[in-house]
Amino acid sequence: RIFVLGIGFFTLCFLMTSLGGQFSAKRLGDSPFTIRTEVMGALESRGVLRRMSDMLELLMKRMDILARLENSTDFHKGDEARFPLDRFQPAAGLMERIQAIAQNVSDIAIKVDQILRNSLLNGKAMEGRRDQCEVPRDPKYPDCAGKVEWMRARWTSDPCYAFFGVDGTECSFLIYLSEVEWFCPPLPWRNQTGAVPSPPPPPRVQAAFRRDLARLLELIGTGKESLSFMKKRIRHLAQQWLRAARRLEEKLAGRQRDQKHILIHIGFLTEESGDVFSPRVLKGGPLGEMVQWADILAALFILGHSLRVTVSLKELQSHLGVPPGRGNCPLTSPLPFDLIYTDYHGLQQMKQHMGLSFKKYRCRVRVIDTFGTEPAYNHEEYATLRGYRTNWGYWNLQPTQFMTMFPHTPDNSFMGFVSEELNQTERQLIKANKVSSMAVVYGKEASIWKGKEKFLAILNKYMEIHGTVYYETQRPPEVPAFVKNHGLLPQHEFQQLLRKAKLFIGFGFPYEGPAPLEAIANGCVFLQARFNPPHSSLNHEFFRGKPTSREATGTAVFQVSSQHPYAEDFIGKPHVWTVDYNNSEEFEAAIKTIMRTQVDPYLPYEYTCEGMLERIHAYIQHQDFCATPPLPPSPKTKSPAMQSPPSPLALSPNATHLVWSPGAGWAPHAWPPLGSLTAWVSEPQHTCTETCRRHGLVCEPTFFSFLNKEEVFLQLSIACDSTEYEMNHLYPAVAEGVRECYLQKEPLLFSCAGHNTKYRRLCPCRDFRPGQVALCRDCL
Repeated sequence: RIFVLGIGFFTLCFLMTSLGGQFSAKRLGDSPFTIRTEVMGALESRGVLRRMSDMLELLMKRMDILARLENSTDFHKGDEARFPLDRFQPAAGLMERIQAIAQNVSDIAIKVDQILRNSLLNGKAMEGRRDQCEVPRDPKYPDCAGKVEWMRARWTSDPCYAFFGVDGTECSFLIYLSEVEWFCPPLPWRNQTGAVPSPPPPPRVQAAFRRDLARLLELIGTGKESLSFMKKRIRHLAQQWLRAARRLEEKLAGRQRDQKHILIHIGFLTEESGDVFSPRVLKGGPLGEMVQWADILAALFILGHSLRVTVSLKELQSHLGVPPGRGNCPLTSPLPFDLIYTDYHGLQQMKQHMGLSFKKYRCRVRVIDTFGTEPAYNHEEYATLRGYRTNWGYWNLQPTQFMTMFPHTPDNSFMGFVSEELNQTERQLIKANKVSSMAVVYGKEASIWKGKEKFLAILNKYMEIHGTVYYETQRPPEVPAFVKNHGLLPQHEFQQLLRKAKLFIGFGFPYEGPAPLEAIANGCVFLQARFNPPHSSLNHEFFRGKPTSREATGTAVFQVSSQHPYAEDFIGKPHVWTVDYNNSEEFEAAIKTIMRTQVDPYLPYEYTCEGMLERIHAYIQHQDFCATPPLPPSPKTKSPAMQSPPSPLALSPNATHLVWSPGAGWAPHAWPPLGSLTAWVSEPQHTCTETCRRHGLVCEPTFFSFLNKEEVFLQLSIACDSTEYEMNHLYPAVAEGVRECYLQKEPLLFSCAGHNTKYRRLCPCRDFRPGQVALCRDCL
């Protein structure tokens, strides 16, 4: 009896769940096909209701039989009868409830039948039209027929199409392709009600500098050690951030700033990307990425912008408004964010789940990219044709949407991070407590120490060597016995070690991390190896597959000529020594000199809290990759109407280069301001990056469009027997031997990187603020 009752009860629950699913699957207003989908759902629901009513009736009959059988048994005799009768009391109550539910189900079935009849009657005319849809032949929509054909074959490949109302009919394809996507023209019979004008956008809220970071710590969330590390870092640097904010606020003198709605999606910390950093981060594991993300979060929040932070794919989908399915459909509503900061993992996740909306909104994305992405690797077609395609490039973004840890190339925006600043008391204390014979080795993995016995033996003659090499139970055999190994240290303990040490020495890896800058800021001298030849994607496994060549070009900066090119070129002696480790005499002489040299703690301005706030503020206020710049047309025809206006550049007084002419009749609004532009011609063996640096300037790729004109060659007295437009990341350039001039056909390929001995390149340069290479003097 109990078994039959249980089966009956669970059958009832199952049927009720099925019924609920039928009615909740579609709601009015969910789809452009409301009438049709609701009618179909009601037909199915009516069948479910009838089956449910029949099963309930059968269930009651069986329970009635059980009750009669119960009355005929001998268990009703004597005291024993009380037990089964008591047990059957709940069953009697359940039976009454089932009878009541059955009656309700019957009533509902009648009402559904009435609704069906009315719906079918009212929708008959509309359905007639829908069944007669033909694919329009409109030259403004050349892809429409092909897309309809694709939908016929694959509309069931992603549930998102059904979510938007596609049901396999020709009309549903056309409505989807005209109203959700944009490949087909709108159907006339769909315009029965005039388009409701969208309300005017609300007035922009002005950003105000924040004085309390508590809300930011809540936004970051919990559940990962990497998040705990970032929150701890933000708390530790809070006072420095707030002091820097006050200084920048005074510098801006009340200038109005729009508050931006910003999504920060840290893709490499998602489970889907295989978050391997979190388990080791609090034990002193790889920290560079977490350091940079913590500082980005702090800077954006202190500048007064509205933030959302995600480290999971589910949260990303929720914030973006991703429809259910496999990511082939556009977003369900306009993107609610002005900017999205993410990394390559997050970029891939966004593309996978945003469908066509990714192309529409990718101009709002900023990609935190440690080593940088050069234009030749970023342009998909060009990278494929010329052999530059890698696992990480080919996104067709504006190259300055990629933001690097160090200023590797002006083609990307320099984001950076911050190092802790010392007050005067701390600086004096560090100088007093420095141990001139103490060295710390840069390298937490045992493999870095392999094969370095010769250097370590020389260093051991003069200094006590400390290491922070990871191990679980046994000391790594690669670390010599004379080295005092502390194991992986938490960040604050590692800082204390640097404050005592005289020397911080690198053995070639890891490349370009934050630790050397932290060591220099704590009064250490950084000693590193010179690479000969320089490392690049052409000759070193680590850079192979990365979307940057970092190619060697004479004395060019930003090639990987050492473990830390920024420290070598932007800081240099006495804080940074770069020597040939294969020359034992040079290596030993450097150690002796370093021990005798007194250095103060040093931190470049661009790696202070104020420097980073200044830089990010300028990017947010001035970088707009969604707007089309008002550039003059390229002279592709001989028609006077198609000719560009006269060049706004003028020859410098010494006739060596071009400068922006203040009296130019055509002066569009641009950032950086055009007054900082100068144009130079490179030597054949130099990149534009190196050419500008030789003149004390920085290459500015934004200005290439102003040089990409035939008349610029004439102004520089360069004779061109022919001028061609082509896709090449070295153009505009001149092949002097044959007097052939080349202009850039694809703006995404304008690049400060790259050289060829055949060409002399036209290079746009600008000035820069002291200590802030990312910004020109008037850029703030």
